[in-house]
This record gives sequence, C-alpha cells and structure tokens, in this order.
Amino acid sequence: MQLSEITSLTLSDRIFEQLQTAIVKGEIPTGSKISEPELAKAYGVSRGTLREALSRLEERHLVVRSPNHGARVITLSYEELIDIYQVREALGGMACGLAAERMSDAEIADLKRLLDDHERSIREDEGLSYYQQEGELDFHYRILKGSRNRKILGVLEGGLYQLMRMYRYQFSTSSPRPLQALKEHRRIVEALEERDAELADLLMRRHIRSARKSIEERHRKSREQEE
Repeated sequence: MQLSEITSLTLSDRIFEQLQTAIVKGEIPTGSKISEPELAKAYGVSRGTLREALSRLEERHLVVRSPNHGARVITLSYEELIDIYQVREALGGMACGLAAERMSDAEIADLKRLLDDHERSIREDEGLSYYQQEGELDFHYRILKGSRNRKILGVLEGGLYQLMRMYRYQFSTSSPRPLQALKEHRRIVEALEERDAELADLLMRRHIRSARKSIEERHRKSREQEE
C-alpha cells in the first residue's frame, strides 16, 4: 500500500468517527442535508475521503442517499423508532442473560467501575444527560460483547446499535431518564454478579422497555399539544 493510500485511510477513519459522533449527539440534526463541499472544507479533507466516510455512515444506517436529493442524515418515523426498541428489548434481554453466565468476574468488576465513571459524568452535567461513548465505554456494548454470542452482537452492533445510541443520547438530554437509567444499570450489574441469568434478562428488558415507554409518553404529549 502506498503512503498516500495509508494517509487517506487514516483520514477517512477520523472523519467517519467525527461525523458519526456529530450525528449521534445531534450536532448534525436528523433529516439534514449533507453538503459534501461544505463538509470537505470544514474538515479539511478531499471529497473522495469524505465520500468514503459517508459510505460507512450509510452502512451504519445513519445516512441515506437518494438520486435526486443526495445524502441526508437518517430520520426515523415514530413507528420505526418503536420497532427498533422492541427488537432491542428482545435481543438485549437475551444478551444480558447470556452475559450473566459467560462474563468473567473481572469483566463485571470493570463494568461496575464504568458505571462509577458514568455517574461522575452525569453529576458533572447536573443530571441533564447520559452520553456514553462508543464501544468499550458503552454499558450496553460491554454486555453485548459479554454475551459471547456473535449473532446477537452482529445484529445489534451494526445499524441498530448506532441508531439506538443516537436516540438514547438525544432523548436523554431532555428527559428525567439519566439518573433513573443509571440506577437500572446498577441493578443489572448486581444480577450479573449473582450469575442470575433469568433476572438479568428480565431487568434488561424492563430497562429498555422503560426507555421505550418514555418515548411513547413524550410522543403522546407532543400529539396532544399539536391538536
């Protein structure tokens, strides 16, 4: 591989990560049109490098392209969002039950320390949001990985994982869920420590279901205000 190819690959990875974070955090709003010239200029990269990053975002279902409208950030309908939460509830619960049986003691101890870091972050933000970084710094990702089930991880780590991160963050910034979500995470870790697969499965399903119901309630109130 030529040096120029290595540099291009590195730049593409960097731009991909930056754009993904911006979309997840809502800095690039859902439904907004993506201007390749403007983004290339803003990030100081070539159009070719930017297109590589956009292609990866499309694979993650964060960006959609159409022949007449170009690239846009994904916009999920309310119904699609609820569908995703229902799938996440079923597979997430299953993954958590498996994790109770398969995670090592050291992994569970690390998970507890991660939640301590999350609690500090929430309190620094005065309880207003609960943003979890991607991968190993994400509580749900750790449990998915701990399930040791590649099929579950493959489904949730792809498009569903990123979409859930996006809506988790954007809904957490304007709802009372952050501290409640942290409490639920701690209860789940207790079940993992006890190696109670049935309880871990139940608590994770209940945790995701609570988040879904919060979204449903906000949607209902929004509809009432519009009428």
